[in-house]
Amino acid sequence: MHKVIVIQGPNLNLLGEREQHHYGTATLEQIHSALREEGKKLGLEVHDVQSNHEGELVDVIQSSRNRGFQAIIINPAAYTHTSVAIRDALAAVGLPYFEVHISNIHSREEFRKKSLVSDGASGIIAGFGPYGYTLALMGVHRFIQNS
Repeated sequence: MHKVIVIQGPNLNLLGEREQHHYGTATLEQIHSALREEGKKLGLEVHDVQSNHEGELVDVIQSSRNRGFQAIIINPAAYTHTSVAIRDALAAVGLPYFEVHISNIHSREEFRKKSLVSDGASGIIAGFGPYGYTLALMGVHRFIQNS
């Protein structure tokens, strides 16, 4: 079974409570639970982590290949627009990664329209709500099948 890690950035632990007009009512645990179930159907073992701390996210990314993961699904959240460290960690590990955003970052504030991590992503999904994670998982599955 192929292993995939879902990495969630700052404030995503507040999903279901915060700005429901942008992010919906699903909690992070509900999203992760659904992904684990969908992963089983696709033959993927899905692990997840969330942190509000940039360095911790960098550590998780850097260790992902040595921990046996074949791909990364990442929602860097606010770090999408500010973190060269996360961008460089993703590039350094060399694993395929899929960038997910619950809201459509291109229809929001100007500063959200620029992603520092998109240039190396195997796929980018934005604006589909929590279903975007399922789409990313399907993308990972297809990517692994075609590798």
